[in-house]
Amino acid sequence: MRLVLPEGRVWWRLGLALLAGVAAAGSAVALLATSAWLITTAAAQPPVLTLMVAIVAVRAFGVGRGVFRYVERLVGHDAAYRVLGETRARITGRLEKLAPGGLSSQRKGDLLARLVLDVDAVLDLWLRVVLPVAVAAVTATATIGLLALLLPAAGAAVALAVLVACTVVPLLTAQTAARAERNVSSARGEVAANATETLLTAADVVAFNAVDDVLKSFSASDAKLAAAERRSAWSAGLGNALLVLCVGGASVAGLVLGNTANITGAVFAVLVLTPLALADVLGGVPAAAQLAIRVRASLGRVQELLDSPEPVHEPANALPLPAGRDLKVKHLRVGYGDDDVLDGLSLDMPAGSRVVITGPSGSGKSTLAAVLMRFLEPRAGQVLLDGVDLAQLEGDQVRSVVGLLTQESHVFDTSIRENLLLAKPGVSDLQLWKALYRARLGVFVEKLPDGLNTMVGEHGARLSGGERQRLAFARLLLADRDVLVLDEPTEHLDEETGRALLEDLFAAAGRRTVVLLTHRPELVPAHVPRQLVCLT
Repeated sequence: MRLVLPEGRVWWRLGLALLAGVAAAGSAVALLATSAWLITTAAAQPPVLTLMVAIVAVRAFGVGRGVFRYVERLVGHDAAYRVLGETRARITGRLEKLAPGGLSSQRKGDLLARLVLDVDAVLDLWLRVVLPVAVAAVTATATIGLLALLLPAAGAAVALAVLVACTVVPLLTAQTAARAERNVSSARGEVAANATETLLTAADVVAFNAVDDVLKSFSASDAKLAAAERRSAWSAGLGNALLVLCVGGASVAGLVLGNTANITGAVFAVLVLTPLALADVLGGVPAAAQLAIRVRASLGRVQELLDSPEPVHEPANALPLPAGRDLKVKHLRVGYGDDDVLDGLSLDMPAGSRVVITGPSGSGKSTLAAVLMRFLEPRAGQVLLDGVDLAQLEGDQVRSVVGLLTQESHVFDTSIRENLLLAKPGVSDLQLWKALYRARLGVFVEKLPDGLNTMVGEHGARLSGGERQRLAFARLLLADRDVLVLDEPTEHLDEETGRALLEDLFAAAGRRTVVLLTHRPELVPAHVPRQLVCLT
């Protein structure tokens, strides 16, 4: 649970929420005890002054219960959401170091479920586990003390009931819920993953008439989640039933013991009815025990993600960025898991050169791009920038020199302007138009009714494949990197469009170094001088 420990400034809010919760629960117990004494005493028709204190107390406890409950909810939620915000900030900082290489093995939907649904378990931890259990413990202890003063035997009976309700019942609930709650977290991630993949591949699924198979797979994962949730609900019902037995047993014990003791009718009523007030106070304990299992499973999934090894280790003492832009690859060996994708690769890429690296799928082209961007660390060998090993530079330093255009560069569901400003916030419209014209997209955007403010749709759905790549390339040009790594930029384009795109990419690159990774080298314009390297 080290992931969700709050900062110092949040502790006083949690303490205030605990005090308000104890005051609200104590008011509920005191209200029932005072009401029992008042009704029993009033039946004997004593002088009204005898009842005045109890009457005022009933009113005070009735109002106080609502007021203190409101304060508890207000301050408790404020503290819990602050802890959630801090937790998300920590996770974001960690994921920045893991992405993209350290997250490549994760299914998108399951990763999303971990980062949203599972992280939200932080709220449940503080609001539905820690605070309710602490409030129940303090209030139950005070109630036992009150009843022990009236009749020690009755106090002991209530103490036994509370002990069972706070230990045995949660233990049984947790044991019956443990497997179900673990299954709920994993099944929820599986459902999210299947839903995400179904939405992303909907067009292909329909085109290949595979809708029924996909729906069957989704229904199977949904049925698995429903089964786990039913087992979880059964565990919750068991806990509530056992709690009612404990509270009812304490009330019956008060009835039996009070009947044999020499006490007044008013005290007898307090002994019998007060334990019933503990039903609400202790009611959250079994649920908290069950929820603790779910929270532990959810946060465990997040922690498992964050404990993943970093694909790149930043140097303890980074060297300054060199002035030159010559790139050299020496005896590079890199891979994933136990397999090497590249082994012994050496390249010489002087500043301003054009290097075309070709090879079949799986030959290591994208892996090389990841190494050049410092998204992945070599197992052996070096990549040198003006004689300085990239391993001795910070990743941000490297990426301030090397830019990447992938086969599926992400286009955000916003305007053309905002997509470009991602590369260089705050630049003028004139600079945006220059980048668009250099990417041969300026005329197209000028003809659009809203120009730069045109919305491109999700994943650039309102643009063609070539237009999306040109927009991504304009963004790369705007970032003004000295080395441009183009990873299969013509992958989803027809031959004519791909050839025209490469012609424009090489022309717009100017003085920059261009490293083109492609399995279609025939599309490279013949007049472009280049070094051709073939990976096998």
